[in-house]
Formats: sequence, C-alpha cells, structure tokens
Amino acid sequence: MKPGKKPLKITFSGVSSSRPSEFIKHLYNRPVSAFGATVFFIFCVMALVGPYIAPYGANDQIASEAGQPPSPDHWFGTDNLGRDVFSRVIIGARDILVLAGFGTLIAVLFGTCIGLLSGYLGSWFDEGVMRISDSLLALPAVLLALLLLGTMGPSRRGVLIVIVIVYTPIVARVVRSVALSVRKRGYVEIARLQGEARGEILFREIFPSTVPALTVEAALRFSYAIFLVASLGFLGLGVQPPNPDWGLMVQEAREHVSQIPWAMFFPAGAIALVVIAVNLFSDGIKRYLQDS
Repeated sequence: MKPGKKPLKITFSGVSSSRPSEFIKHLYNRPVSAFGATVFFIFCVMALVGPYIAPYGANDQIASEAGQPPSPDHWFGTDNLGRDVFSRVIIGARDILVLAGFGTLIAVLFGTCIGLLSGYLGSWFDEGVMRISDSLLALPAVLLALLLLGTMGPSRRGVLIVIVIVYTPIVARVVRSVALSVRKRGYVEIARLQGEARGEILFREIFPSTVPALTVEAALRFSYAIFLVASLGFLGLGVQPPNPDWGLMVQEAREHVSQIPWAMFFPAGAIALVVIAVNLFSDGIKRYLQDS
C-alpha cells in the first residue's frame, strides 16, 4: 500500500458492509425474504447439531417398527428397514449443506480469480478462457456431472469436484462482465499509472465493484448446488449408502412409495424447502443491495 492511501473498505453503493444489523432489519422487513432467511438458518443449525439432537441414529434399525406412519415416537415415520425418517432427515442436512456450501465456496473463489483476470487482461487470454467456459456451459449441469462422476466414481470428493467444475465458469462470467465495465474507469487507470501491481489493481480497485453481483450469484449457485447434490444422490452417483443423503433417501424409498409414502415425501420436501429458502434469501440479499 502506498503512503497516504487509505485501506480498502468494501461498500455497496456507499453503504458499509460492516453493518449486519441494518442488513438483517432490511431482510426481515419483507415476509418472503424473512421466511427464506429463517428456514435457511434452521437448516444450518440442523447441519451443525443434527447428530446430537436426533432421537435415533441415522442407521438405527428397529425391525419391529418398520414401515410405521408418523407418530409421537417417530415424527416422520419409519422406512422399510425400521429407520427413523425424522432422524435421518436431520442428520442428512449436514452432508448436503456442507458439500454444496464448500463446493460453492471453492467455485466462487476460483471463478472470481479467473473472471477478474480475464476481464482485466482481455485479448487472447480472455478469448481462450471464455471459449473453455462456453464448452463447459454447453452441457447441462447434471449431464456434465454424470460424465465426470462416471470417470471418477461416486464419492463425496467426486461430488465436490463436480460442483467446482460445473459452477466455476458461471461465476467467472459474472465477475468478468463487471471487470470489463470497470477496468477503463479513471481510478483503475490512475492505479495502473502509479505502478500498482496487477494483483493490487484486481483485488483493491476492481474486486469491490464485483461484490454485489458476486454475492447474489454465490447464493444462487449454492441453491443449485444443493439440488445437484440431491440429484446425484438420487441417481446413486453421490454420497453412498448407508449415509442419510436426502436424494439417496428418496431413491431408496421410491420402491416402497405405495406402502410407505412418508419415507419419500419428507426428504423430498426437505430438498424443496431448503432450495426455496435459499432462493428467497438470495432475493432478499439482491433487494438489499439494490436499495442500499
């Protein structure tokens, strides 16, 4: 940092990012975004403490109570093996949220670096990066995931790699579009003339302008990643049995849906609810950034 230059403080249209109370108040002013934020927070708490508060273990089998409907003893009923569906849904929240969250985080980090560099440098580098991105985006996410997991084999690590490969190009394109519009601005040119290193220009001058769009995009990618993890579990290419992955639970219960419908409906409902909640939450973030 050059003498006399103030340290970076990221702001959103003049509103400091160090005011979380204002953000929370704005979020809860609208019932829809408040609902999304609350439900998402509940699922996060479930992911953290689920194994400690679940009444049964994820794979505890009570053969005499197999196929029991919802009751005070088993709030979501039991599956065909006598496992408590409520406990498995709670414990399974950790796998799906951690996999989707960590994969999205890595994709956002990689996509941000690639997008900033591509938008700033332009020329042949930008052209090459965008053509590679186009080739990856030409395939639907699930199809690309199937191709990758068919090579690597089903595993948690494989699902994590799939999320990163599928969503990094999308994040990179969003960041690049902002970088292209910012790189010719006066303060960036001044920084370049003052001899600032390329890394400083990218992350001190250009990156703050990408934060609003990047925040919303990261939230959306996270919701899609949750759905992708569940889809791969349903197809048998994600987390493997006997883990209580929600997609895997739906797949296992499908054969018995006519006799034990609750074993499929509750994990499927959990997938739908958390995806909707994250989308509503991201919409609240977007409105906050627009109004700030």
